[in-house]
Amino acid sequence: MANYEEIARELGQTPTNIDYMRNHYANKISEITGRDIIYYYSGWMQNKNSNNLDINDSDMEGFMNAMSGKRKDGVDLILHTPGGDPNAAESIVKYIKAMYNKDLRVIVPHMAMSAGTMIACASKEIIMGKQSSLGPVDPQFNGIPAYNIKAEFEEARQDLSTNPQNANYWAIRLQQYPAAFLKNAVDAIGLTNALVENWLADNMLSNESDPETKSKEITASLNNHEDTMAHARHFSIDKCQKLGLKIVPLENEQAIQDAVLSFHHVMMIAFQNTPAAKIIGNEIKAYISMANS
Repeated sequence: MANYEEIARELGQTPTNIDYMRNHYANKISEITGRDIIYYYSGWMQNKNSNNLDINDSDMEGFMNAMSGKRKDGVDLILHTPGGDPNAAESIVKYIKAMYNKDLRVIVPHMAMSAGTMIACASKEIIMGKQSSLGPVDPQFNGIPAYNIKAEFEEARQDLSTNPQNANYWAIRLQQYPAAFLKNAVDAIGLTNALVENWLADNMLSNESDPETKSKEITASLNNHEDTMAHARHFSIDKCQKLGLKIVPLENEQAIQDAVLSFHHVMMIAFQNTPAAKIIGNEIKAYISMANS
């Protein structure tokens, strides 16, 4: 059975200098670590005109292509994403675990936000540099935090219990939300909590004396809008370590740091100089989603 890369080659797509450099540095990372390499990169920072910049179900095609023919026991996922759908993140984590069991590390050269942070929490450890960031995992609906939606409905309920004359005001204010929107928001918060708690306890914290309790504490810190204050809040390596996540500094080994940052710069140049909106691949092939023309 031909994979995505083989079909693309048959269709006449030829490698470019950027393809060569991307594969070169990904292979260098794999040689240093002795582990398989998969990368997931979004071009959202380059303001690409695309509806496929976030984590979504279409990403599975890229992961299937990247994992085709993989042989080593463990895998390092290099992650750069603004986040996306928790349900899609769950599918990706399940697929990686089916292929590699729990031997997953996540490398964050710059940013893995929202659902990207969720995926990172499914790993046995996260490799971050001084410049790297994770973020809150509170779910969003069209850019609106689920916690804000929940808080607005709760504010309306409390106000109307003592000031029923404000019914018209709240009717106008809340009509922006479609039917069942509040339930969807509450369910998304619950799903995010359940996934992150389970993933942390099952892998990263599995050797702790009480992994369930610690996973709940970390998840509460990551998915508490009152504490994080903004969905785009950046959590540095120091903050992530204080939360209790198992973090390995990228600076610990110079060779890995050089290879990872070189790879990251190649990816940034790829987004700047090509129509690519998202690239998912390994050290020999990539699945590329193009921006809208």
